[in-house]
Amino acid sequence: MTLGARAWPEARDAWKRGAVALLPVGATEAHGPHLPLATDVVIAEAMARAGAERLKARGIEALLLPPIAYSVAEYAAGFPGTVSLRASTATAVIVDIARSLAGQGARVLGIANAHLEPAHIASLDAAVEAIRAERLLPVAFPDVTRKPWALRLTEEFRSGACHAGQYEGSIVLAERPDLVKEDVRKALRPNPASLVKAIREGKATFEAAGGPEAYFGDPAAASAEEGRRTVAVLGQILEEAVRDALGERA
Repeated sequence: MTLGARAWPEARDAWKRGAVALLPVGATEAHGPHLPLATDVVIAEAMARAGAERLKARGIEALLLPPIAYSVAEYAAGFPGTVSLRASTATAVIVDIARSLAGQGARVLGIANAHLEPAHIASLDAAVEAIRAERLLPVAFPDVTRKPWALRLTEEFRSGACHAGQYEGSIVLAERPDLVKEDVRKALRPNPASLVKAIREGKATFEAAGGPEAYFGDPAAASAEEGRRTVAVLGQILEEAVRDALGERA
């Protein structure tokens, strides 16, 4: 299912068969002292893979594109390792990818996004608007920060105290346990500060929002079992959004 592992004739044939393209989108930014900087990329790839598997079960071929690992990440800018792009750059990258795929005959572009910073979400919204305005190809972007998708995710996610906590930690434990510093994770105390509330109040950094170690929520409560359940839900969300873009759920 991975585009990067195919030779070009295989990609050509897949597009001719009506394959859809799934693009994992994340960021490179601090996720506490226990999770990798690539946490959002790990989650996005898991969502895309799970979505592709569900689509395949319905007879829809999907190719997983190489992930985008950089975007707007200003909230974590004070933590070494975080790499941030301008919003205009992040938008342009998505639009250019869509333009290239449209020229090859991809049927739909599905965006599996796991980076939740508001300016990043806005950059994706702008990209989707531009793709649709140019009529490049149908695009599916289920924004899990909004209804109805958000309501299907975990209690911690809905609380807003969610960054490198139980929700994200569980997914990384399920997908890449080798990247989790378990001794550090298990010793971390819960941080109930709501990042969503802080953002609404105009706080512009993790530190100002009450996350001096770049985590919110309860990392020690994470489990691989919860992570597997959450990935399944994310895959279902992506599958449904792609099928909507195809007109199959109308």
